[in-house]
Amino acid sequence: MKNKLINHLSRRERQIMDIIYQKGEATVAEVRELLPDPPSYSSVRALLSVLEKKEYLKHKEQGRRYTYYPTVALDRAKRSALKHLMETFFDDSAERVMAALLNIRGTSLSEKELERMARLIEEAKKEGK
Repeated sequence: MKNKLINHLSRRERQIMDIIYQKGEATVAEVRELLPDPPSYSSVRALLSVLEKKEYLKHKEQGRRYTYYPTVALDRAKRSALKHLMETFFDDSAERVMAALLNIRGTSLSEKELERMARLIEEAKKEGK
């Protein structure tokens, strides 16, 4: 799957991908069980087939059932989604994303988290990022 963004999926397709990523792999019945206001079994099966044709998912046969799993590692999908969010809402600025994260009400970072963030910033400076 080259340069495909999870953000270019429909709402239902994103919901399904979220479930597959959370579980690692899932059958049609498992996906349907976890979907809000679930459509019919055959509709979920069709959506999974569409995601497979779009190369977001693959399946393996287990008896009479198919088990679906993502074609892209979760970390890569996270980076892609964050990059899209950064480009769309923050003028492609990591600084603006960081500022927004630090300004969210109710968000409190532990001393350990702040130290880790500071360390990551120092490493980025050294690497010239």
